[in-house]
Amino acid sequence: MFKQAPFLGTLAGLGFWLSAISGAKVFDLPSANAAETNMNSMNQPTAQPNQFQRIDQPLGNKIAVTLGGLGLIGLELWWFLLSKPKSLKATTESGVQEVTVTVDGGYEPSQIVVQAGHPVRLNFDRKDPSSCLEEVRFPDFRIAQFLTLNQITPIEFTPDKPGRYEFACGMNMFRGVVEVQAADARTTPPTVQGIKLVN
Repeated sequence: MFKQAPFLGTLAGLGFWLSAISGAKVFDLPSANAAETNMNSMNQPTAQPNQFQRIDQPLGNKIAVTLGGLGLIGLELWWFLLSKPKSLKATTESGVQEVTVTVDGGYEPSQIVVQAGHPVRLNFDRKDPSSCLEEVRFPDFRIAQFLTLNQITPIEFTPDKPGRYEFACGMNMFRGVVEVQAADARTTPPTVQGIKLVN
């Protein structure tokens, strides 16, 4: 299973590392002719301390930083514009709509489809030890629940009306949504008054 959070952290770290290399200043080692160098530098005008000095970098560093930056921009565009949340429709068992949500660098699935008017049980299976994901909150249902590491924590509620109800971690960094749809007409048997069916 692809873990997005560690992958993004690694890419961000690589970008910072490449930018640090490109801006690194190369220091001269002391030479045997240090006194002579000091004498020559006295005769030359010195740069003002508030002026910037250009530091030439190798072409390889410039290309690496440019490619790293373009890669990070492309990743951000994909993340925010093109990636689709994984959606799963709840299965009904004994009259309860049930879904297991894996908590590992986020919520999977992050979009859950249920029907209005029926009880919902979301089983949160927390595998990520980070403190951000130790709690899940459903503000619309006034639920805040601690999730025990490596255990399944059930959360039950009954959505009354259709809509999109968000849930998030305690720090509001990782999010998901429960999409509540209107109950199917197939779930309620049709009633016909005043007509007697004859076989």
